[in-house]
Amino acid sequence: MVPIKVVHIITGLSLGGAEMMLYKLLGAAQRGRFDPLVVSLRDKGTLGDPIRELGVPVVALGMGGLSAPQALWRLRRVMRAFQPHMVQGWMYHGNLAATLGAKMVPRTTPVLWSIRQCLYDIRDEKWMTAQVIRLGARLSSGPAALVYNSRVSAATHREAGYHPRQEIIIPNGFDTTLFKPSPAARQAIRRELGLSESTGLIGLIARYHPVKDHAAFLEAARLFVREHEGKITESNRGSPDLNGHSPVHFLMAGSGVNQDNQELQRLIESKGLSDKISLLGQRRDIPDLTAALDIAVSSSVSEAFSNTVGEAMACGVPVTATHVGDSPDVIGDTGKTVPPRQPEMMAAAWDSLWRLGAEGRAALGAKARLRVENQYSLTAAALEYQRLYEAVYASRG
Repeated sequence: MVPIKVVHIITGLSLGGAEMMLYKLLGAAQRGRFDPLVVSLRDKGTLGDPIRELGVPVVALGMGGLSAPQALWRLRRVMRAFQPHMVQGWMYHGNLAATLGAKMVPRTTPVLWSIRQCLYDIRDEKWMTAQVIRLGARLSSGPAALVYNSRVSAATHREAGYHPRQEIIIPNGFDTTLFKPSPAARQAIRRELGLSESTGLIGLIARYHPVKDHAAFLEAARLFVREHEGKITESNRGSPDLNGHSPVHFLMAGSGVNQDNQELQRLIESKGLSDKISLLGQRRDIPDLTAALDIAVSSSVSEAFSNTVGEAMACGVPVTATHVGDSPDVIGDTGKTVPPRQPEMMAAAWDSLWRLGAEGRAALGAKARLRVENQYSLTAAALEYQRLYEAVYASRG
């Protein structure tokens, strides 16, 4: 059987949600059935080398500003040399580049788009991105499929003019052999941070960007500390009582979330949280960081399907997330959801989970992991993509 040759065109290869999903799918793909090539419009980023280690070639076009014509010429050479059976775009710019790249191949080559965000209000987007989104709506009847990772994402794009006939929803998938409960990670991360084993850890793992709303997380942390700090007496400090009154610490990690971020540092100081928060920056040990948490948080104001949410659930950690995208459906009754930009409600949700105690949170986390295993596994997501590619390949002869 001839392998199906798929070119994946993506904006860049940083440690973002779409980029990580592409990396995971490439690792789970049936290599004998599929022959992939990854094209990054920018550089090889953080994930370029890991993708190459999977045995998948990576081409970085170096697109940007005045280099765009040369990058397009390189794309033309890549497409003509590889002669793909189909082209898969990732994110808005990558989708348009996939449509253009497919036209550079002599034979008719089907295109698929991957759209991985909710479009609540296009006025929230940068001007250039908004133009790309509008152009995408006009061209959206052309691809063989518009792959969304959430129902809300599909609905908001449909309202923005994206063609409904081609839409397919494939939720994110999670590797439950990598993201799993780990008492060893819980201990190791606390040792790294200089915390006692009984210290509660509430964490936000997200790049520093307005859409992630770190400010709301920090305000919720301030309110939570104010409520609980007085209940931690010297007699029970380091040893939680029956009501769960134990020391609490906050962990933040992700690109730009580090000591060099002066804006973030000023915000933390203004909340009086300097000794309560550890900023870890961009890390490669996300499974361990996540498994170390007592409560995982997503405070985003816009999200389609949060990888942070799914990864925490796979680690058996209860989640508090904002009510955006498909988060309420993903979490179900295994955690809490609150409206975005409502730190008071976020802090109250943490308090509700905190009062369950360690055993109660562990039981809730076990339900969350089972939910991921049954509905959001990486194996299931990879199989859906493979079935889609095979159907498109067969339909085009």
